Amino acid sequence: MTARQITEGARQQQEPTSRYKWAALTNTTAAVFMSGLDGSIVLIALPAIFRGIHLDPLAPGNIAYLLWMIMGYRLVQAVLTVTVGRLGDMYGRVKIYNAGFVVFTIASVLLSFDPLVGGHAAMWLIGWRVLQAVGGSMLTANSAAILTDAFPANQRGFALGVNQVAALAGMFIGLVAGGLLAAWDWRAVFWVNVPVGIFGTIWAYRTLRETGRRGGGRIDWWGNLTFAVGLSSVLIAVTFGLQPHGGHAMGWTNPLVLGMGIGGLALLVAFVLIEQRVSAPMIPLDVFRVRAFTAGNLASLAISIGRGGMQFVLIIWLQGIWLPLHGYDYSETPLWAGIFMLPLTVGFLIAGPVSGYLSDRVGSRGLATGGAWLFGASFVGLLLLPIDFDYWIFALLILINGVSSGMFGSPNSSSIMGSVPAHQRGVASGVRSTFQNTGTAVSIAVFFALMVAGLASSLPHTMATGLQQQGVSAQVAGEVSTLPPVATLFAAQLGENPIAHLLQPSSVLPTLSAEQQQTLTGREFFPQLISGPFHSGLMIVFGFGATLALLAGVAVLRAGGPATKRSVENPDPEE
Repeated sequence: MTARQITEGARQQQEPTSRYKWAALTNTTAAVFMSGLDGSIVLIALPAIFRGIHLDPLAPGNIAYLLWMIMGYRLVQAVLTVTVGRLGDMYGRVKIYNAGFVVFTIASVLLSFDPLVGGHAAMWLIGWRVLQAVGGSMLTANSAAILTDAFPANQRGFALGVNQVAALAGMFIGLVAGGLLAAWDWRAVFWVNVPVGIFGTIWAYRTLRETGRRGGGRIDWWGNLTFAVGLSSVLIAVTFGLQPHGGHAMGWTNPLVLGMGIGGLALLVAFVLIEQRVSAPMIPLDVFRVRAFTAGNLASLAISIGRGGMQFVLIIWLQGIWLPLHGYDYSETPLWAGIFMLPLTVGFLIAGPVSGYLSDRVGSRGLATGGAWLFGASFVGLLLLPIDFDYWIFALLILINGVSSGMFGSPNSSSIMGSVPAHQRGVASGVRSTFQNTGTAVSIAVFFALMVAGLASSLPHTMATGLQQQGVSAQVAGEVSTLPPVATLFAAQLGENPIAHLLQPSSVLPTLSAEQQQTLTGREFFPQLISGPFHSGLMIVFGFGATLALLAGVAVLRAGGPATKRSVENPDPEE
């Protein structure tokens, strides 16, 4: 055989591999984008959903429905991604990934045909959102591992960067898409996944194949059980902790919250002890000895908490205060909040792919560190804004925030996935997704707890005083001002004017002058009433977000060193 024939044969063998890696990239990118989109699309669409299923957002107990619609999806993803990543290592990443497409699509179909109303309709949506999150976990946990298997080391940062950008871009774009689709029909926020899911499922089964090694072994049942129940208990306790209890603004003294929180932490400690003793652990704890892996995941957790909480607070800021003060009706604020947050999405979409490309050439540490610190600087800028800001300054700051998220996300993911051996990439991808999804799930609770702490001390007095100045009796003003701060925030986020909502059933409004009635039920009274207390809360949450970003940058910066560099460059002797 001549040299030319050998070269031609090698070229023919490489061509299918080259074609396959791009097929894997496009399919997994579509999948994680769809999963990320569904994590945030409901956030903006909640006002239309509540109206569509005829659910009163301020009725006692309905706050729980709202919380679970938002947090249930992320909670399930946080709990399951490591498990399904491990299953991918054992039985085939493509097999688990393809099954995830099927589950996600079926759940999307069922979500779009909610036949019930009121609380039953809310439970229908929450239940199928849980199943949808199961499918999303199977997709996201294995997508990065599939790409790491398919791409050579010198292109892996680009591929993982595109994939990571797609997942986070779905989260950002969901904020806009939710408003646009909900303005048409609230069911459309679920319909949008159906054609993509059907096409993606068929495409995945036809094109993807197993290119990585399977680890074999047995399922670590005790490890899976203690991890899933422990993390679920902690996150459920956090969710219930946001709800009022026993005359307190929040439920952190609730015995159920304390019991589930402490019990969950105990189970997570048991999980660590179990993983040190079993022969085939769910998470091989030795991966955390790799400094780049551990530091990258801790930094991802910190940035996810900051990013998720910031998005939620900005939506409330826009919908509850800024947009009504600028002439937008409460029913229109969800759509316009998504539109006014477009610079955040644009910044991320520009910086994400570029940083992924650059990380293959200049390394990931500098980009990720700079991104984390720039992310913190955007929080400082937002902290300095007045409540009634000039939009161009706000747009510039959230553009910087989006750019910094892109600078951090792609290089950090590449560093995490490149730091472990090939046979552990499925579980590494699952751990990475777990840290990120846990951060997003916890972010709402953390930022809301801090925001309510800022509101609780001054909001009741401010609200009661403001109502009395408009002629409302001290008794009625006192009753209205007892509305829990968390309910006030959710009412604003749902496009409701809580003052008008709470005074309508009473006999107070007919006794007031026409001018007073118009003031109380108008667009500006409620935003002006809560501006002071809300700004106090913003100072706390944005200061906390800046601190998290600083710590994330330090973690990534200190992750370097000779040992880490060698593990990243050649973690597996077979490569």
